[in-house]
Amino acid sequence: MPRPEKKLTPDASPRDWFGHELRTWRKKRAPLTHAELGAEVQVSGSLVEKIEKGTATCSKDLAERLDQALEADGLFTRAWGMVFGQTEKPRPETESARSGKGEASVQVHEGRILGRGSTKPLSGSSAPVDRRAFLATSGLAAIAPLDLVRLVTPTAALEIPAQIRPREIGQLKSLADLIHRQDNEHGGGGAVRELARGAITWGAALLPVPCPEPLRPELLASVARLGIVVGASQFDAYAHDDARVSFRLAAECAEEAGEWHLRAKTYSFMARQEIWVGDPDTGLTHAEKGLVRSDRLTATERAMLHSARARAFGKMQDVSNTLRAVGEADAAFEQSDPSQDPQWMAYYDYAQHHGDTAHALFDLAVHADQDPGQAARRLEIAVKGHGDAFARSRAISGTKLASLVMAKGDDPRHAVVLGHRALNDVGKLTSCRAADDLRELSRFASRYRKLSEAGDLRERIAATVQA
Repeated sequence: MPRPEKKLTPDASPRDWFGHELRTWRKKRAPLTHAELGAEVQVSGSLVEKIEKGTATCSKDLAERLDQALEADGLFTRAWGMVFGQTEKPRPETESARSGKGEASVQVHEGRILGRGSTKPLSGSSAPVDRRAFLATSGLAAIAPLDLVRLVTPTAALEIPAQIRPREIGQLKSLADLIHRQDNEHGGGGAVRELARGAITWGAALLPVPCPEPLRPELLASVARLGIVVGASQFDAYAHDDARVSFRLAAECAEEAGEWHLRAKTYSFMARQEIWVGDPDTGLTHAEKGLVRSDRLTATERAMLHSARARAFGKMQDVSNTLRAVGEADAAFEQSDPSQDPQWMAYYDYAQHHGDTAHALFDLAVHADQDPGQAARRLEIAVKGHGDAFARSRAISGTKLASLVMAKGDDPRHAVVLGHRALNDVGKLTSCRAADDLRELSRFASRYRKLSEAGDLRERIAATVQA
């Protein structure tokens, strides 16, 4: 027997009114269950339920998707500004928003950093409804090949071969390697984003091209790898809808190719994206999907996915499950043998593993009052271990370490020193994720208003990240 739904009180607050309207429209159409509506608007059913109860924030993009799914004639979009507009974190989480607002950036020292990612689809990008249509399909076979190309770009003039040869597969692999390097060194914005956009367009366009049967699995695997690195770059630039399309394309190609390693890597990134944008429940589901048939994965890949689980539990402030998942990640990583890993898993080394698990422990320390020592030690290992080829990872871990010391330590001056070190890296990047972490550090530093060094750090952060 289904559990009776909680009685709502629309008069209690604007959030409660918004939640009551959402339940009313959800039941008016069909009616839909929480899970069914969640699937239509690309969030978990539990998030829909929490918004109805007034216990979770609805992003502007989600309000727009609710209007479309429920045919509410713009009700939720119009109400969003009054209900959530002043409280939502200024993080652009999708590509659809008011027109005329482009990417904001500022020149700082040697480089540039994106403050807020563009929320308007750039020319050559498909409309959000098309991307959602792709995300709703069950596989490559469910969509016509030409439609797949138009989902990525409707107007690009592509130079497509008459038949797939080893040359095209080699080019796909080279593109993936190049984007991976550029993204990790410079972030996902600027020129890297444009390179990634063109690469995934061309890769998707190769799928319907006649291909000798022996080459077909390698073609699919190469497009899958390209989809992973492009999606990761788009995620870093906060082109979240585009990233979801790229990841979905990668997952479908990996499944069709029978490539379990690429499948695991795809779900790891899908998990991290959803955790980052505030939906750890969906992120946990993706991580668990990646662990299906874990006997076919390497120990390093299992460590990567257990780290994603830990980060999801950490965002949920689930202490016991976070610690358990960190332990499972550590145990898997102890068995890691690089000679058994695909070449593209080389990034997941000692520094990466400690940085990933540290992020989960960071959330417990800051938000669940747990001992910050373990998170700090792991972040220190990550900062020291990441070279210039992974400048973004070093910058993010360095910023997190500064925030942790500022929030939970007893030496804010040391936190300031750590913050300036991280800024030396961040100022050279075009990374929206790194920018958001700097904003968090600035908020922690604002607790020390009488400390001039903390004020100087905040001024430098403001100059580096200007919205």
